[in-house]
Amino acid sequence: MFGKMDNTQIEKVISDNFVGRLGCNADGKTYIVPISYAYDGEYIYFHTYEGMKVDMMRKNPNVCFQVDKMDNMASWESVIAWGTSEELTNPKERKVGLQNLIDRVLPKISSKTVQLTTQWPFPPDDISMINGIIFRINLHEKSGRFEKMDPQVY
Repeated sequence: MFGKMDNTQIEKVISDNFVGRLGCNADGKTYIVPISYAYDGEYIYFHTYEGMKVDMMRKNPNVCFQVDKMDNMASWESVIAWGTSEELTNPKERKVGLQNLIDRVLPKISSKTVQLTTQWPFPPDDISMINGIIFRINLHEKSGRFEKMDPQVY
């Protein structure tokens, strides 16, 4: 059975996950890249370094964000959202973004890309000393679809 997700289901998929795909577009080029993130119910926060996605978001802050929950090929949920990215340069806002990223629940075995410091999972006493760039995405529109396996078929 295929279906359209309601807002509660959409929020659960975004909240329960920590890896999504960010879509950027600038200068006639589209770029999609996986990112680890934290979600506070309003903003997607992520930590990164200089590169193509940062260059593109600085030129065009309109982005797309996609996240999946996949049990198997016949049982999945997929959310796509559109929003505006913002580089957090204000120290207070940057600290809020970093704190959200520190507080998220991650698997015990995690990639170096989600580790904000070399002492991970322990944050420094002053989190403002964490290197890198913090972005947040204000999500304006969200849509979700799902497929659930019919137990009578399998």
